Amino acid sequence: MKKGIVIILLLAAVAGIVLTCGGAPQADCAAYLRIHIRANSDGEADQEVKYRVRDGVVEYLTPLVASCETKEEAVGTIGRRLSAIEAVAERILRENGFSYGARASVREEQFPTRVYEGETLPAGVYDALILELGAGSGDNWWCVVYPPLCFTGGNANVVYKSKIAEIIRAFFARG
Repeated sequence: MKKGIVIILLLAAVAGIVLTCGGAPQADCAAYLRIHIRANSDGEADQEVKYRVRDGVVEYLTPLVASCETKEEAVGTIGRRLSAIEAVAERILRENGFSYGARASVREEQFPTRVYEGETLPAGVYDALILELGAGSGDNWWCVVYPPLCFTGGNANVVYKSKIAEIIRAFFARG
């Protein structure tokens, strides 16, 4: 019996991976531009300033992204302003007593499954604005730039969602 459950769980895990953007055509992933801000470290001060930088960058980007009609336009708009995004981040870092800098780029990056304001984005490779603060080795914040799920004036409530956990719960709910 235990062996059967393990086999079912492994098959469910493989099915979950195949059903995400990582195993399927990139149509869903290709429609989004994500944002990923990495803190310098997991230290309390570095984590706090990460959120201040987030607020400043979101404030800077919101009017720019609001005028974009396609993801490609958003990528181009942000790509042309990477040095300005770095400047916003570095100004906030300096104002808060930090001497390390910031590096911004737009590139592909792997993201886990996430739910933003009721919309589920499957795990997969997405185009993303990456902003690394200092060493960029601390806990991070991520959301969606386009369509602007995190740039609507409110705080995005993020809910972790695991396809594997859903499959396991469904399996045991059937009894």
